[in-house]
Amino acid sequence: MYVKASSRKTKDGQVIRYLQLAHNEWDAQAGISRTKVLHSFGREDELDRDAVKRLVSALSRLLDPADAVAATSAGELTLTSSRPIGGTYALDQMWRRLGLDAVIRRQLAGRKLDPRVERVLFALVANRALAASSKLAATGWIAGDVHIDGLEEISDDACYRAMDYLLTIEPDLAKEAYFQVTDLLSLEVDLLFFDTTSTYFETGEADEPVPRDQDGNRVDGDDEAAVKDTGFRTHGKSKDSRDDLPQVVVGMAVTRDGIPVRVWSWPGSTTDTDLIRQVRDDIREWTLSRVIWVADRGFTSQKNRRALMRGGGGYIIGEKLRSGSAEVKAALSRQGRYATVKDNMQVKEVSIGADDRFVLCYNPAQAERDAIVRTKLIAQLEEVITDTDKLTAAERARIEGALSGKPGLKRFMRTTPGGLLRVDKQKIKTETNLDGKYLLRCSDPGLSAEDIALGYKQLLEVERGWRDMKQILDLRPVYHRREDRIRAHVLLCWLALLLIRVAETTAGGSWTWNRIRAELQRLHAVTYTGPAGTFRQTTEPAKSQRDVLTALGLDPPKKIIEISPKP
Repeated sequence: MYVKASSRKTKDGQVIRYLQLAHNEWDAQAGISRTKVLHSFGREDELDRDAVKRLVSALSRLLDPADAVAATSAGELTLTSSRPIGGTYALDQMWRRLGLDAVIRRQLAGRKLDPRVERVLFALVANRALAASSKLAATGWIAGDVHIDGLEEISDDACYRAMDYLLTIEPDLAKEAYFQVTDLLSLEVDLLFFDTTSTYFETGEADEPVPRDQDGNRVDGDDEAAVKDTGFRTHGKSKDSRDDLPQVVVGMAVTRDGIPVRVWSWPGSTTDTDLIRQVRDDIREWTLSRVIWVADRGFTSQKNRRALMRGGGGYIIGEKLRSGSAEVKAALSRQGRYATVKDNMQVKEVSIGADDRFVLCYNPAQAERDAIVRTKLIAQLEEVITDTDKLTAAERARIEGALSGKPGLKRFMRTTPGGLLRVDKQKIKTETNLDGKYLLRCSDPGLSAEDIALGYKQLLEVERGWRDMKQILDLRPVYHRREDRIRAHVLLCWLALLLIRVAETTAGGSWTWNRIRAELQRLHAVTYTGPAGTFRQTTEPAKSQRDVLTALGLDPPKKIIEISPKP
């Protein structure tokens, strides 16, 4: 059985084709094969193709599924692979919305680099967001475990070359992403939050010290910019409580909506007080309108505050309540009534005659937690020092030395003139007065006390970013030892977090990245191979997957992704 085509020419010279369903029958008497027309479809240009599809579908139901596929496909088809496509498809669309592909391609112009660099960088970013692994494992993931548009396979060397290239374009990439994301999401960027973390390396050896400038970048030894000698992976104050291992310090600037706009890396010995000035200068190059910086207590030095004020900027910075400074003592001693604001927070502005404004905040729930923690610490301390009066002075000194490594317990202990160990009741009274409280310093005269308090509370968005960096994107462990590769690894984690936050903000509601990822990864790209060649198509999205795509403002991926006829 076959489709027969016949044609005739009209008076005006137009050729019209007619289609018929026919088959050949053998005429035994005449000894020849004769054509028998079973059905006429009419003119080819007026063919009802939907009716043909319905006919084929109806006939296919009469066959076994395997026979139906073979009958409708010019030969037997073999399913050769099935890979998740939904996650990479959504991330790729976000990547293009932010113009990151265009920025990279513009930077590639005129350079003798592999034109696939942009695709390789996207693939490495997608790997962090979907199945974080080492770069070596990522090459296998890209080639065999997922479908990425425009990139079938990749080599280790291509990954490393792309990472090296990423370092050279990072400033332009960050700037472009910032303006695109604020435009795309209509963000009001009047507050920028900054905080740091550290990430350690499972090696006992720190890097050899080399000359560096004030921003932590390597320079020649005779360069005037050289101000210190230190390795990149080196020992410092660990925020992961691993002072025994070398580390690097990572800083991140985040909008009030939780969008990370830039990331920095410094040697592991860098202190917080050395960082904020570089961050302010780098962001200042973007010629933003007036921005208020929000930072934690580690950045409260006078030098940092002056740096943040340059160019008409401002700041909201936490003050260390236990610093014992005259300003803190004056703020705590001022009387006044608290006003309750959002989330059961209570605030009051106190005037101490300084240029800056001071806002004292009180959280009753946090006060209860502080009291519970202190009660447990005191109970532990009492257990340790009970009956120590009977010990020798040397034995008590050893106990006191052991407690020096436990600042939570040491805080509430005092030593009498005779060398006896006691619980410090005055210290307990002082600490009780600080339960649930924190003090904020602000340079902006126009913000209300409530805006200052709620703005500072949004530093939790940065903490959420660090948590996702370490738990979802696997910032640690870092599988690199070279400084440039470590810096590039941090940038890849930042780009992945940027795409994740844009996806969550766009989808809104209860759409967390874990939920978005789980749903979209059920959408697959299926590859069939047969005598006529190979074709790849996507599975039909379920309702839950269509809901995710709709929330992200995306159309479903194309049904037929690729067709490769056999030569």
